[in-house]
Amino acid sequence: MNEVQIHAGHAVLSGNLTIPDNAVGLVLFAHGSGSSRHSPRNQFVARTLNDAGLATLLFDLLTPEEEAIDTYTREHRFNIGLLAERLVHATKRAKQQEQTRNLRVGYFGSSTGGAAALVAAAEISQDVGAVISRGGRPDLAGDALPKVRAPTLLIVGGNDDIVIELNEMARDQMRCEVKLEIVPGATHLFEEPGALEQVAKLASDWFVNHIGVDGARR
Repeated sequence: MNEVQIHAGHAVLSGNLTIPDNAVGLVLFAHGSGSSRHSPRNQFVARTLNDAGLATLLFDLLTPEEEAIDTYTREHRFNIGLLAERLVHATKRAKQQEQTRNLRVGYFGSSTGGAAALVAAAEISQDVGAVISRGGRPDLAGDALPKVRAPTLLIVGGNDDIVIELNEMARDQMRCEVKLEIVPGATHLFEEPGALEQVAKLASDWFVNHIGVDGARR
């Protein structure tokens, strides 16, 4: 695992880049409200993706200063435009780096990061081959939803009723390949036994099929 610095306008963001041998794609993680690259849930999913031959970049969408402000005001976590812009910067950086520039890119977004991933995917559709939203708020992507071209998987816990409804509304506005996968008995954070393993398996299969070697042939 390599520590990386991502320059996004005036902000410098910290990230962890892991590239397995013979990597078949690169997944950028967009975490949600009050989370960071140290999220144990996203790290668990990232390890599963690494085992499937996918490189991963977990990075902080906010600087430490912004994070500190957001803890009190929550002003940044719902600023989808800002979060998406940071994701675009990270993607462009990956496309410039020798070790990652030839890898097809996917996004894994959680909570509000799900909306940010979709907005970024709509903006730079030529660079993004697949999107996954975990317990996300894709509805917050608004006008970007019909513009997303990347195949999108929406994963929601079966007991997360309101979020299921919001995901269904978002799905109905999308024109790309989109699938809603409901994990039975899971709540918003997928803390139930086996729930996160299901998320990781769904994510691994989706990315391998869409940005891996098989996906490249489509």
